[in-house]
Amino acid sequence: MKTTPLLLACIVLILNACGPEKNSDKNLPSVKETMDEVVTRLYKELDKTQLDTISHTFVEQYLTEEEKESLATQYWKLEVNVPTTVSLMRNKGQKVVPFWLKPSGFILTDLEVQNEHDTYEVWQKDFEAGEIQLGINGFGKHRPVYFIGLAPQNPEDQLEITPIFPEKQHFEVFDVGAFTYHDWSGLTLTSVPDALKGQQLLTTIRGRAREAHMVNAFRTTDFPTGENPDQVLLTWSDAPETSMDIQWRTSETVASGTAKYWKEGTNDTLEAPAEKFLMEDRLLQNDRYMNRFTAKVRALEPDTKYGYIVGNEKSGWSSPETFTTAPDKNKPFSFVWSGDVHLDEVWGNNIQKAEKRFPDIAFYYIAGDLVNTGLYRDDWDKLFQYAGKTIARKPLMAVPGNHDSQDGLGAWMFEEMLSYPTDSPSPQMAGRSYAFNYGNTLFLMIDSTFPNEDQTEWIEKKLKESDATWKIAVFHFPPFNEVEPYEDIQGEWGPLFDKYHVDFVMGGHFHYYMRSKPLNNGEIVNSPKDGTIYWISVGTTGKNKEIGTGAYAEIQFPADHLYQYITIDGKTMKAETINVNGETVDKFSINK
Repeated sequence: MKTTPLLLACIVLILNACGPEKNSDKNLPSVKETMDEVVTRLYKELDKTQLDTISHTFVEQYLTEEEKESLATQYWKLEVNVPTTVSLMRNKGQKVVPFWLKPSGFILTDLEVQNEHDTYEVWQKDFEAGEIQLGINGFGKHRPVYFIGLAPQNPEDQLEITPIFPEKQHFEVFDVGAFTYHDWSGLTLTSVPDALKGQQLLTTIRGRAREAHMVNAFRTTDFPTGENPDQVLLTWSDAPETSMDIQWRTSETVASGTAKYWKEGTNDTLEAPAEKFLMEDRLLQNDRYMNRFTAKVRALEPDTKYGYIVGNEKSGWSSPETFTTAPDKNKPFSFVWSGDVHLDEVWGNNIQKAEKRFPDIAFYYIAGDLVNTGLYRDDWDKLFQYAGKTIARKPLMAVPGNHDSQDGLGAWMFEEMLSYPTDSPSPQMAGRSYAFNYGNTLFLMIDSTFPNEDQTEWIEKKLKESDATWKIAVFHFPPFNEVEPYEDIQGEWGPLFDKYHVDFVMGGHFHYYMRSKPLNNGEIVNSPKDGTIYWISVGTTGKNKEIGTGAYAEIQFPADHLYQYITIDGKTMKAETINVNGETVDKFSINK
């Protein structure tokens, strides 16, 4: 689902919520600090079978009194200037009531609040003026987490709320039409009791369900790290003619890494030191930590083949691989793009087949939803493992989709896994919205999970400055589709695509295939030279099979496991869409 301009605020919210903030009165650890310690202790004391059978009752008995107090008070803190009634809306689908709620003095009322998906029961408690401390949503991962409303006990008082933790808060007026989750602001309240209307509503994000997750929480990766480098990956964060970024992973015990590279056919070996990032996935029980290395190789020669290895002398080196830098803008090139791939093994097989069938491929890109859950490292392990050595020879470029940046938690694993340009609309979007030129083509890679309007000026700047023959925009949410048309994107970016003649807008999100007729101002035009072609494809299992076909569609059909092979030669573009059996299911060309 498409988020709104409040997404940036909710990312700040969750980052603050996970931080090391402490209570100044009792010096209690934060929820994150508490959970880090609890999980570490569980790993020492329980085996995999026991971890997989942890219950809510067990957790309550297992925690120390200080840990319980931290989890009961450090999740949400604010200060009020007058005596205040707090209404806490707990989702009725949550089977287990948070352990701290009733003991802390909250009372279940007969009030209910509803949106179009869920019903919430209302718990209330009176607080004196001063600090209000609230606890976790629970030990399960129940996504519709609680939200709160506040009202002065004396209706004549003017209530002032000072957020303490998380520091960044968003307030709504409690009424029908208000939203409660930043990461799904389109989900609004449909029923609010009169007794609650007009209160100050503090919104949240569904991702906060993960902060104390322990029940059915622990995962394993099928591909754990070792000392030897593996899952070697190529990307670009600088000019493709003269640079290459090489990434790989090892266990956390490996202290350093280097890329050694040489022009093929020579013995002159150069070295590029790698930056190291220690990545933690707390609930990945068999591989909690790994080191992610990135070597940025620069001053390369254009249109040149290089060999390379990565690692170090102590821990070992990868097997030799090769890459080729981009040629000058006048030479033809080809690439492969996919819609959603969702860490699908079939996608990995497809690009390996594509490399053998089309050895001239220069790079690959994915239009979002690379994985199912962007903060599960085992998902990324599968993605890279299934792609195999292909992505060690040809760069993989991508933009995030809603699954890569999920529940308002941001996409920090995407950012650390993939080294992309930082010339972005803002520092927060670095490596997620970016542009690169290959040959005579501009690739405008846009993270559409960020607010549209925060990127419009940057998009126009990139398009206005470009003298590329071809202009391609890639982002996850397709503006024209028959499931949920994104009229906000049509209205915000469509005029720019028309004004600067973007040739293609490529996306995914909906799992079917559609290539539009040329469109300008939302209307069908006669020729691609007068309009933009909007293109949806799916690299994983299809769905959305029963939808209608819009008048704008040149071709549309249900599909699974497709990829597109594109060749650009001067002013000619040729495209094939190929299915899992290697059959061409769509084919067209454009001559400028």
